[in-house]
Amino acid sequence: MGLFDRLKGKLGSVFIEGEKVGDEFYDGLEESLILSDTGAVLAGEIVEELRKRCKKEGIRLQQDAKATLRTQLTELLESAGNRGMVLATKPSVVLMIGVNGAGKTTSVGKLAAKLAGEGKKVLLCAADTFRAAAADQLEIWANRAGVGIVRQQEGADPASVLFDAVNAARARDVDAVLCDTAGRLQNKQNLMNELNKISRVLDRELPGSSRETLLALDATTGQNGLAQVREFAASAGLTGIVLTKLDGTAKGGIVLAVARVTGVPVKWVGTGEQIGDFAPFDPKAFIEAII
Repeated sequence: MGLFDRLKGKLGSVFIEGEKVGDEFYDGLEESLILSDTGAVLAGEIVEELRKRCKKEGIRLQQDAKATLRTQLTELLESAGNRGMVLATKPSVVLMIGVNGAGKTTSVGKLAAKLAGEGKKVLLCAADTFRAAAADQLEIWANRAGVGIVRQQEGADPASVLFDAVNAARARDVDAVLCDTAGRLQNKQNLMNELNKISRVLDRELPGSSRETLLALDATTGQNGLAQVREFAASAGLTGIVLTKLDGTAKGGIVLAVARVTGVPVKWVGTGEQIGDFAPFDPKAFIEAII
């Protein structure tokens, strides 16, 4: 199966070969966008923009409008910023953050395997010291990916674990430190403060180093995910999103909403439990799948 096979045809079924565009067509498209988790406001904006483009380009048939919509939505996704990983320094740091159950630890393990497969030396940091067996779970992923791990006992100071990991990375000539953090709700101030403490350790120990702060976002949460992105972007300075559990939904409009409303790019997508079920996000392939 292709990465986005589960999403195929969700919007494409609106377009009927040989039929003309008109109010009924646009209303149907708007409804399909809303049902795909795009959100009512953005769905209206997308349809209105398509109307304008079709009028300007003299498009009358729905199959031709389909190609225009593909272009329009690809442009929307590509406007969200740099989808590449900036890991220019040695070591670079990737912080994986998000709410409980979003798939942070799994995503760290999968990303470690990807980077190791590119020839990078990777070290995992088990900074989720609150959840029972979190470090054990991360160690399993470290073994699967064939990379090292730094951990302490349950309940240890997460910033202290990261401090140890940074020193180990320097000593071992590591390219990238991937840091798994405790699940936090965006409105839990003490956990947000912990995240700030982690950032301060990095500022002090690795000034000027490349840093990616990725939000693990569960694709099945739909529009509720937007609030998470907004809050974490405001408090943690997100550089990108890892969209997890895309295999658990046949929708996917949340990707459009995140790009449009927050401007934070989706950099990776997770589509299953296996270590290889993880890939860079490709806007064009995504749009081709849903339309």
